[in-house]
Amino acid sequence: MPPSDSPLRGIALKCASVTVFTIMAALIKATAESAAIPPGQQVFFRSFFALPVIFVWLLWRHEMRVGLGTANPMGHLYRGLVGTTAMALNFWALSILPLPEVTAIGFAAPLLVVILAGMFLGENVRAFRLGMVGLGLAGVLLVLSPQIRAGTGGDPVRMLGAMVALGGAAAAALAQIFVRQLVQVERTSAIVFWFSVTSTGLSLLTLPFGWVMPGGYVLFQLVLTGLLGGLGQILLTSAYRHADASVVAPFDYVAMILAVAIGWWVFAEVPGAAVIGGSSLVILAGILIIWREHALGLERRRQRKATPPT
Repeated sequence: MPPSDSPLRGIALKCASVTVFTIMAALIKATAESAAIPPGQQVFFRSFFALPVIFVWLLWRHEMRVGLGTANPMGHLYRGLVGTTAMALNFWALSILPLPEVTAIGFAAPLLVVILAGMFLGENVRAFRLGMVGLGLAGVLLVLSPQIRAGTGGDPVRMLGAMVALGGAAAAALAQIFVRQLVQVERTSAIVFWFSVTSTGLSLLTLPFGWVMPGGYVLFQLVLTGLLGGLGQILLTSAYRHADASVVAPFDYVAMILAVAIGWWVFAEVPGAAVIGGSSLVILAGILIIWREHALGLERRRQRKATPPT
């Protein structure tokens, strides 16, 4: 089905994927707080138990035979290294900072993609986009400001959490650059599958550094993170199959509303004014970039239609 056939369905699927990923992040935070599960072990469960969901998806779409083939194994490896680093840093940050703060800092990733795309992919980064990136990064600094003050005032752990979350956002942005390169030659199903395989293998390297034997309920939570991660990835992929990226991308920011609600209800976390104000700036910058690129895309399509064939 071509994009834009069912925009409302695409939006619904995107909102569902954001909800699933936010619940997954809450489970990661819960296992870190209740059982001190280290990030490497969390990455293993998140990645390994996503594989059965992906296999069922491929069987349902009749892509098992062709969906796992790859013409660029090194590209998958590089994407896996960076993506696994991003995941581990994000999980580590969740063990230190409130869920809404980690979510807000993570919104820096799509802004950083704009800069990295200009540096590594040769994309033309216009003044408007650079201005919006600056606005968004100012919002990130506002979110970080309480943690920076806490660090200078005697709480270096919270400052470490803020830096870890920002590092995770930067690694996630770099991973998106690798994905943009991979989609030119690889199927989406292969990208999803081989990332889960790579991150599972890399997470096992952390086994000697102190994995924890989880109890029954914590084990259930960890397995559920993997199942939800696989489901969220499928919902996300399906969303972009039903609607243009410019239509569904702004609904990423539903995660902030969910993170605030879950943080308050489950973890008794109440975001401060800096987090709300900073995340609002980041969301505004992201939506304006999406709106501007959508408008430019429409203009380019009109120009192509107006140009007579040669």
